[in-house]
Amino acid sequence: MIENFLVAGLFGLPVSAAFLLGFLLWRRWHLSEALFAGITAATYLGTVGCSIGIFARFVFEGRTEIFVHVGRWFSLGDYRFDWVLVIDRLSLPFAFLCAALVGLVGVFSRRYLHREPGYFRFYFLLALFGAGVELVVLAGSLDLVFIGWEIVGLTSAMLIAFFHDRKNPVEHGFRAFLVYRFCDIGLLAATVWTHHVVHSTDVVYDGTRMWSGFPLPESAFDATLIGLLLVWATMGKAAQVPFGGWLPRAMEGPTPSSAIFYGAISVHLGPYLLLRAAPILEGNAIVLTTIAIVGAVTVFHGTFVGRVQTDIKSALAYASMTQVGLIYMEIGLGFGKVALAHIVGHAALRSLQILRSPSLLHDHHHLEQAMGSILPKTGGHLERLVPKALQPWLYRHALERGYFDALLGDWVLGGFVRALRSVDRVDQRWTAWIAGESRSESDKSGRTP
Repeated sequence: MIENFLVAGLFGLPVSAAFLLGFLLWRRWHLSEALFAGITAATYLGTVGCSIGIFARFVFEGRTEIFVHVGRWFSLGDYRFDWVLVIDRLSLPFAFLCAALVGLVGVFSRRYLHREPGYFRFYFLLALFGAGVELVVLAGSLDLVFIGWEIVGLTSAMLIAFFHDRKNPVEHGFRAFLVYRFCDIGLLAATVWTHHVVHSTDVVYDGTRMWSGFPLPESAFDATLIGLLLVWATMGKAAQVPFGGWLPRAMEGPTPSSAIFYGAISVHLGPYLLLRAAPILEGNAIVLTTIAIVGAVTVFHGTFVGRVQTDIKSALAYASMTQVGLIYMEIGLGFGKVALAHIVGHAALRSLQILRSPSLLHDHHHLEQAMGSILPKTGGHLERLVPKALQPWLYRHALERGYFDALLGDWVLGGFVRALRSVDRVDQRWTAWIAGESRSESDKSGRTP
């Protein structure tokens, strides 16, 4: 009974906070900065307490997993959509880490965003993001993961476009939203296909692994297909090549949201989903090799591009991309436990660095004053390793951010837009012909200014 209460608190507290802040914001009641910050801090302090209580029961009772059936949303024929939460050695560290960091950012933002016009909107989106993350982490099925996954994506895009009075944040938020939607096709397809071949997406525990995982299809082809679809789904939020162009642009949002989303939590949800899919990935050479290759390409891309950035937040964005690429390589090579430890350490370090980024120049000047000279140059190892003839090419590659943005914009997105415009022209002429208009009039009416 107590453990059910603690598990329900891990998810119920963030959801309740999101609903409460959203209701207050909608009704314009008691819009006090101290109240919004206090609700957020108290909520995630309670969530941290619940995770500590569950950890204590794991230690003293020797438990390895807890499954809690919250209720049934609906049923249709043989299909049942149940709200099942799972706590094990994978979800518990993530739940604790996410709650602690969201609460920390909530406390930090009280002063950082003081008197900001979007102050209350920020706290509502932060609480909604925390609820979405906890749902992804605690979800007992791929169906629930998809709901939390979409909540995280929506709040991410809205916080990138937080300063909507300027053009760039809105464009960058829309870009991130499109990347998320494109990659989310993979998660939706994986969920549907798992239902088709296994008839369930519920997390199962077989006693042979460190943590529970998604069900394994009997067919090797089905397992490979689902595994590749999940890799595709994770590449968007994890900012892996070629979908990582949105990550440095996401720094247009407030610094606290940059720390919590793109340095600590959101970029690590992709690796988390792969770790949860361990039964599907293990022994599947095609999927594991794909993960390792994606991670390796991202590591080299992020390393070289990050070295030519002129602002600290973009440099930290590419540093995060590089580290997540290393985590992908660890998962692809079969080092799941190492990847989990890497995620926790990197999330804590990167969130601290991004929160401190506005003060970095000030700290740098203090160090120079203390030393009495200019700080020595660091990070020259690549110049020693890369041949001189190759360095100009790599430098140009880094300045253009690997040409991935141009490739996706001109060929993928541009081709899609051109195809839609062609369809629109055909539709304009067809409707004009039905209406009895002349060809010139239909062309003129369908011309894009």
